[in-house]
Amino acid sequence: MKVEWLFIGVVAFVLAGCGPQAPQRPSQRMGQAPQVDSAQLALLTLNQQLTQTADETLYRLAQAQEEPYALYENGTWAYLIDTGDAAKGAPREGEECTVHMRIFSLDGHLYSDIEQTAHAGKYEFPTAVDANIGEWNHGTKAKLLAPWYAAYGIKGTDAIPPYENVIIEIELK
Repeated sequence: MKVEWLFIGVVAFVLAGCGPQAPQRPSQRMGQAPQVDSAQLALLTLNQQLTQTADETLYRLAQAQEEPYALYENGTWAYLIDTGDAAKGAPREGEECTVHMRIFSLDGHLYSDIEQTAHAGKYEFPTAVDANIGEWNHGTKAKLLAPWYAAYGIKGTDAIPPYENVIIEIELK
């Protein structure tokens, strides 16, 4: 008798799962293209254009300099003025370190002169700085040409406008 009730329970469970499916959103139906949010697409296109313009501007600026600038993966151009103390090495991820930064507009206006202590690799510094200090020895001095998206982004700061490409003179202490 117990086996019969078990069999009936299993059959009822299977049949209950064979009922009608919940309606799907139109973008999830087979054979239909997903719906496109035109505002989101316009914003994406604008950001791509702004990024490309920043990259082109900094490329031209780097090429016009007497110093040999190198392009880093994050879109930042860097010139190492002093490679620092090899015996001290580079900060490890999470290590607290201090940097002195002088931040300028591309036309030379000084926005900020700060000394900041934070943890390397935790993005407490601007991306242009944080992504590179793990490769630099303590004592390194560098000049960065940083695109807005690796510097202070779409919000900027009190001193630095949004979407601003900047020059960062940095010393890793």
